[in-house]
Amino acid sequence: MSERKTKSRTTVWLAIGVVVLIILLMLWLTVADFLGDTDVAAFVAPL
Repeated sequence: MSERKTKSRTTVWLAIGVVVLIILLMLWLTVADFLGDTDVAAFVAPL
């Protein structure tokens, strides 16, 4: 029973971590959109 409780607790913390990372990603993308800096990965240097 102890192993099952530990695994359940790990799953809860993993889910919380994933949700926090998704929120941070959305916040980062929102700020980048407001600053007009969303084409960083798609930048192609002129010839």
